[in-house]
Amino acid sequence: MSEKKKKQRVSPAEVLRNNTVPLMFIVICAICIPLSGFSPSYLFNEIVTRIGRNTFLILSLLIPIMAGMGLNFGMTLGAMAGEIGLILVCDWQIVGIPAMVLAVIISLPIAVLLGWFCGTILNMAKGREMITSYIMSFFMNGIYQLVVLYMMGSIIPIRHSNIKLPRGYGIRNTVSLLRMRQKLDKLIPLKIFGADIPVMTFIIIALLCFFIIWFRKTKLGQDMRAVGQDMEVAKDAGINVERTRIISIVISTILADIGMVIYLQNMGNFATYSSHSQIGMFCIAALLVGGASVDRASIGNVFLGVTLFHMMFIVAPAAGAKITGDSMIGEYFRVFASYAVITIALVMYETKKRRARSATGQQLALEQQREQEAA
Repeated sequence: MSEKKKKQRVSPAEVLRNNTVPLMFIVICAICIPLSGFSPSYLFNEIVTRIGRNTFLILSLLIPIMAGMGLNFGMTLGAMAGEIGLILVCDWQIVGIPAMVLAVIISLPIAVLLGWFCGTILNMAKGREMITSYIMSFFMNGIYQLVVLYMMGSIIPIRHSNIKLPRGYGIRNTVSLLRMRQKLDKLIPLKIFGADIPVMTFIIIALLCFFIIWFRKTKLGQDMRAVGQDMEVAKDAGINVERTRIISIVISTILADIGMVIYLQNMGNFATYSSHSQIGMFCIAALLVGGASVDRASIGNVFLGVTLFHMMFIVAPAAGAKITGDSMIGEYFRVFASYAVITIALVMYETKKRRARSATGQQLALEQQREQEAA
């Protein structure tokens, strides 16, 4: 029993190695918070707002990781679907919560179609899903631009000139969502320490968390976990591997679609041609900051990541201005950090995978040597 306990113990070095990224961001935030000069109430208000705004989107990344498909950069496709739904709802002059619900209903079939297309392509690129989904988001962005810039107003009817370009077709650079701004966040009003708590948004996030916990226990969820662990073993067990992988991407795209609607109603407007372009990058960076990896992520990683990552986003420019006299230094630093954290996480994952392969190879060689000696 004591030997078992010894084996299960994790050395401090291993704990440090597994949590390098979160610890690094805790140190950065600990240094920048006093330098920024922001009051605790202001920081609390900003963090609560950003948790409500971003968490649903980040949670959409968990199911593809469970299915062994890594970090789904293709969640951008769901974000594009959500934006198309919002553009049409704005043109129809629908406001408030009904506008959000209708935007989700309109964009849902688009998200399903895009998710199925993305999943099918990723099945053709097994082992290279992340880079493929990243390039896929660029490809679909071109089609999105074609639809929004040329087809809306010429083929797809757009009646109101306040969202159309002066030439008569195409959507303006910025679409105003003032008539639905924070309608979901303020549906159940609550103030704590002077901060507006988006109660309804948190309820929806909590429901998604419970759905993910429940989904993991279903047969489909167990199939996804089996596929994520070993596709060949899952195939031998009678699981339709390709179908399971496609379903995981479809669910992720649908959740990203709903998450984008929640995100944009909080913002109150969106840049038509660019607001979705960095959403995948920042959501993935936030998840990795929370201690997730390419093949393992939990709901706890999401909440820790969104808190640390956005705390750094808030305090870095002000701290940069105090240290160097130029707030742009902090702005560049946070953009650099979001890309750096993804790079570090990928390098660590690849290093860990190579070590595991090496250890397995050594074990096999040792077993073969023992068999030869016994013979």
